Amino acid sequence: MRRDLITAVLAVVVLTILLGLVYPLVVTGVSQVAFHGRANGEKVTQNGKLVGSKLIGQDFRGVKRYFQERPSTATSYNAAGSAFTNLGPNSNKPPDTYAASLRSYLKLERPFDRALTAHQVPVDAVTSSASGVDPDISQANAAIQAHRIAAVRRLPLATVQDLIKRHTDGRFLGLLGEPGVNVLELNLALDRMV
Repeated sequence: MRRDLITAVLAVVVLTILLGLVYPLVVTGVSQVAFHGRANGEKVTQNGKLVGSKLIGQDFRGVKRYFQERPSTATSYNAAGSAFTNLGPNSNKPPDTYAASLRSYLKLERPFDRALTAHQVPVDAVTSSASGVDPDISQANAAIQAHRIAAVRRLPLATVQDLIKRHTDGRFLGLLGEPGVNVLELNLALDRMV
C-alpha cells in the first residue's frame, strides 16, 4: 500500500514537471523561434504605435472611408469575447439576422454602386465567421467596397483595386482555403496614401 502511494505521488510529480513545465516551455521556445510573429499575435504597428493584429478583425463600422470587416458576434470585435452566432437550422432568427445585415450592407454600398443587387452580395458580407473576429474579407466583398472607398477618398477605382490585389493573401500551400483580403492592412495602406 505504502509503495503504491509513493509510486503514485512520484508519478504525479514527474508528470506535472514534464507536462506542466517542460513541455509548455519547449513548445513556447519552438514557436518563438520558428513562428515568432504568429506566436506573438502578428501585432501591427504604425509610427511606433500598436494599431492592431493581423489575426484579429478591427471595428471599422460606421467609417465610410475604410473597408468594413465581416459582421461580428463579438462585442466591438473583442477577441476575448469571440464566438459564433450559435443559430441552428431550426431557429427562426438566422433569416432575420442575415436580412438585417444585407440591408445594412446595401445601404452602405448602393449609393456608390447603383447597379448592386442583393444577389451580388457575397456571403461573408452578411454572415459572421466562426470566431466573430475574422480579419479577412473575400475578394468579391472588397471589390464591391472599392467603389465606396474610391468615391469617398477621391481615388481612382483602379488604384483601390490595385491595393486590394496587393493585400490579398493566397490559398494556404496554394490549395487550402480561399484567398482573403486583410482589412486592417488594407486600411492602413489607404491611410499611407494620403
